[in-house]
Amino acid sequence: MKLKFIPQLCAAGLGVALFSSVALAADAPTKPVKPSDPEAIGQEVAVLTQAPNVPPPIKRKHSAKVIVNLEVKEVTKRLADGVDYTFWTFGGDVPGSFIRIRVGDDVEFHLNNAPDSKLPHNIDLHAVTGPGGGATSSFTAPVGMHVANGMYGLILVEPEGGLPPVDHEYYVVQSEFYRAGAYGVEGLQSFDMNKAMDERPSYVVFNGAVGSLVGDKALTAKVGETVRLFVGNGGPNLTSSFHLIGEIFDNVYQEGGTVPTQHNVQTTLIPAGGSAIVEFKVDVPGTFILVDHALFRAFNKGALGMLKVSGPPDLLTYSGKEVDAIYLGSAAEAGSDAEKKVAELKAQMATEIKGNPRIAGLTKEIQVEKGNAVYMQTCFVCH
Repeated sequence: MKLKFIPQLCAAGLGVALFSSVALAADAPTKPVKPSDPEAIGQEVAVLTQAPNVPPPIKRKHSAKVIVNLEVKEVTKRLADGVDYTFWTFGGDVPGSFIRIRVGDDVEFHLNNAPDSKLPHNIDLHAVTGPGGGATSSFTAPVGMHVANGMYGLILVEPEGGLPPVDHEYYVVQSEFYRAGAYGVEGLQSFDMNKAMDERPSYVVFNGAVGSLVGDKALTAKVGETVRLFVGNGGPNLTSSFHLIGEIFDNVYQEGGTVPTQHNVQTTLIPAGGSAIVEFKVDVPGTFILVDHALFRAFNKGALGMLKVSGPPDLLTYSGKEVDAIYLGSAAEAGSDAEKKVAELKAQMATEIKGNPRIAGLTKEIQVEKGNAVYMQTCFVCH
């Protein structure tokens, strides 16, 4: 069956909010459409994007009537290599399409259920004031099942002046999947309600699949650029301990707000059904790893992504990998491969110090030598 849901809402709240699904009865009453806001100037169709992309910032300085067209689709897609799953989606992908509007906008939302959908679906917009998240609804299927199958995304309501400019904006949503088979078991398997009720997911992933943000799908930036991540947690059950290995979040906008409430943060909590905005500047090149710091979720269930940063090194900030060799500690023999690499490293360090007086002036010579000795005997096995 095909359902069309056309609420009209005024974007009065600020922030980046999750939207998710509730089930809509086929005989739900139709509500009268609210008249257009007389303060809205002009009309436009919202630009929607699929993760990790974000629609461009809104440049206009006035409110407008914005038409949002979104189709619910039930699709079978890759969850992991050799593993397929039937997702319920907003727009054909998980997470759903990113929606970007401005405070004061008069939003007309068209939600269409694809004709081949097996169930009716609806939407709950956390940015909307009103029963059901903007839709009067009755529940005909488990709400948690809709969310667990992929029905969530982010809607951003920009403040009047917009957010501070950055070089890159990306869209990342964590969620879990409760599949009948264990992690890595190949083939197409169904949703497991018992696992969901017990909160035992087979997969915990970013952007709907294992490996969605690695390799040639990794996020990218250049040294010196600023990055803003809109991070959601679709849940439906787990809280995310969102962390970027090797970076510090300069600003964190907690719980879907548009005011930075914390600075210099290393890990931020994002509740199920919630969101956060994190901003940071990348100072050195390399591959930085996005994880849920509940680490078995990252390394054993899929909640892992990459940010690849290119550009010149800054040895004052980070000297890079110094030695990649078998650890022998104080028993390392003169002339061994490890010792040769240590000698080469020391020569490189001497060259860098000679060409950069700031490095030479950082510490006294004796402190540097003692630090080198401790590092070579203890630390470089991990670093």
